Amino acid sequence: MSSALEVIGLSHSFGPRKVLADLNFAVEPGQFSVLLGLNGAGKTTLFALVTRLYNARVGQIKVFGQVLSQHPSSCLAQMGVVFQQTTLDLDLTVEQNLYYHASLHGISRGDAAKAIALELGRIDLESRRRDKVRELSGGQRRRVEIARALLHRPKLLLLDEPTVGLDVASKQFILDHVRGLCRSEGLAVLWATHLFDEIDQETRLVVLHKGVILAQGSGADLIQQTGQKSVRDAFDELTKTVAKPVGAAA
Repeated sequence: MSSALEVIGLSHSFGPRKVLADLNFAVEPGQFSVLLGLNGAGKTTLFALVTRLYNARVGQIKVFGQVLSQHPSSCLAQMGVVFQQTTLDLDLTVEQNLYYHASLHGISRGDAAKAIALELGRIDLESRRRDKVRELSGGQRRRVEIARALLHRPKLLLLDEPTVGLDVASKQFILDHVRGLCRSEGLAVLWATHLFDEIDQETRLVVLHKGVILAQGSGADLIQQTGQKSVRDAFDELTKTVAKPVGAAA
């Protein structure tokens, strides 16, 4: 079976500034993978390349075995994306936002209604479907964005810093929900974060720092590799050895 996402020799520059250098990693079906890096590591730039907001000129990105640059429509149709900045229309209701997204994917009104009911039920927001998005809390808005990203039944879900600024309960709800989808539906997930309380020793990590991947493996692997006592300490040990940044990554 092909990897859900495979990044091969990927580099990117903004003019003379190189912001990503020779990235290689894969995310497998059913796998919850965390792209761990501080602000400025290049996580958002990487997401922009995977979602075709930027063109990848050096290296290759594959989605379930298909080369993204050669089959963009097919590859993007298999992805669901939750960007760092919210993209919901605050003056539309929850269901209006969801129906609009469904229409962009060519989903019929009847099928969209079923998908919306399913996803809102999963995130415990069925009772808020006719409320305007601006009336929701930050955590509820994020849940709606995840529901929206799943309406077209993607096999790969990308989330860029999805819990920043949320309270502990909202953060845990979203983590549990997404991890549960990996287990129950075989969804592949790439979750970008700089927050250590979102990971544990079993979590599969891709450590990105200043545009370079420093390590890959479970939290336990990183602890063993560095001889440290925690994932945070392992991360600190790995990153302090990087003397020069690749460039100022977004």
